[in-house]
Amino acid sequence: MTFNIALPKIKVKNLAVKLNAKGEQFVVKGHPWVFSNSIVKINDNAKTGDLAIIFSKNKNKVVGIGLYDEESPIRIKIIHNAETKVQINADFFHHNIALAFDKRSELLQTNTNSYRLLFGENDGFPGLIADVYDSVLVVKLYSEIWLPYLASILESLQQISKAQTVVMRLSRSLQNSDKHNLTDGEVIYGKLENDVVTFIEHDVKFSANVIKGHKTGYFLDHRANRKRVGELSKGKTVLDVFSYAGGFSVHALANGATEVTSLDISKQALDIARENGKLNPYSGKHKTISGDAFDEMRALISKGKTYDVVIIDPPSFAKQQSEIDLAKKKYAQLAELGEKLTAKNGLLVLASCSSRVLAQSFFDLNEHVLNTQSRLFETELKTKHDIDHPISFPEGAYLKCGYYRFLE
Repeated sequence: MTFNIALPKIKVKNLAVKLNAKGEQFVVKGHPWVFSNSIVKINDNAKTGDLAIIFSKNKNKVVGIGLYDEESPIRIKIIHNAETKVQINADFFHHNIALAFDKRSELLQTNTNSYRLLFGENDGFPGLIADVYDSVLVVKLYSEIWLPYLASILESLQQISKAQTVVMRLSRSLQNSDKHNLTDGEVIYGKLENDVVTFIEHDVKFSANVIKGHKTGYFLDHRANRKRVGELSKGKTVLDVFSYAGGFSVHALANGATEVTSLDISKQALDIARENGKLNPYSGKHKTISGDAFDEMRALISKGKTYDVVIIDPPSFAKQQSEIDLAKKKYAQLAELGEKLTAKNGLLVLASCSSRVLAQSFFDLNEHVLNTQSRLFETELKTKHDIDHPISFPEGAYLKCGYYRFLE
C-alpha cells in the first residue's frame, strides 16, 4: 500500500506501570481508561504513544496494556486486557480490526454500504474512529497516542474494508499538534473525485462531505431508527426537529410520507437535507424551517400545526457533569413541545446523544413529562445503538431513542 504522504515515524518504548487498588480494579474489570491519579509507579520520561504495561500490585502479573497519553487526564488508554499474552504489533491491530469488521457482518448483508468500522474504545481503539462511505474510508484521530502505529493500522483498515480512498480527519487538538505532518481532510490514499460521497443506507441514498462535514461527514449511529421511522411514515405528515442533513426526513420521503418538514438552525444543513432528499424518488412535499428549534416549535404550536410523526433528535446537551441538570430541563421542554405538535393517534420520537444522561433517566423523564399532559399514550419502543456501534463499557453508551404513541 502506497500512501500519498509520508506518515509519522515515532519510536516508542515500554513502560512498567503500577496502579492504586481502585485503578487496577477498573482495568481488571475491562474499563479502558486509567486516570493520572490512579498511577502509583511509572518510568521517568514517559512519552505519548509509549506502551504502558500495567502490572498487578501484589503478584507482578500483567493485567493490561495501554497507550500512554501525557496530555490527557486519562493518562493511559487500554488496548488489551491481559487474559492472554500478546505482542503489540501490526498483526495485533490487524486481528482486532478484522474482529470489528466481523461484528458488522449482519449489517453489511443489507443494502447498506456505509458503516462504522471502528468505534473507539468499544472496539479497542480509544481515540480513533473509522467510518466507511461506499468505497471511501474516513479515519478520525482524537489522540496523538496513535501516531506511532498509524501506518500499519491504516493499511489493515484499507485491506479489510477494501476502500479505494482513505481520508484523514483530525480533532482540533490534533490539528494544532506539531508532532505530525497530517492535515485535516487530507486524502492520504487513493483519489477523491468529489468531497461529497454518495452512499446507501437501507435502500435509501445519502451523501456525506468527507472533507469538511461534521465528525467524519455524517452521523451513522441513528441508522436503524431512521429506517424504522421511514417505514412508519408512509402516507403521513412528518416533522424532523434538529434535522441536520435530513436523515429522518429523507427516509420518511423515500418511504412515501405525504409531507416532511425539516427544522434546523443551519441553513447549510437544510440545503444538504434537500439535496439528500433529491437523491431518491419521492412524491411528498419537502419543506424546511431554519431557526432555533425551541422558538420554531413554539411558533408552529401557536399556529395550531400538528404532524402524524414528530422526531426530536437534538445535539448533546451535557458535554460535562455540570450541564446534566440543564440538559434534563431541555429534554423535558422538548418532550412537552413535541407532545403539542403530535397529531391525534400520532407518534412522537425522542432521542438523546448525551452520554452523561443515562438511558433509564432519559426514558423516565420523557414518560414523566408525557404523563403530566392530558393525553393517553403508550411507549411503543426504546432503542439504543445500531450494530456498528457496539458498547463495551458504561461511558461508551450515549444513544437512546423512545417511541411514544398517542392513543387519542
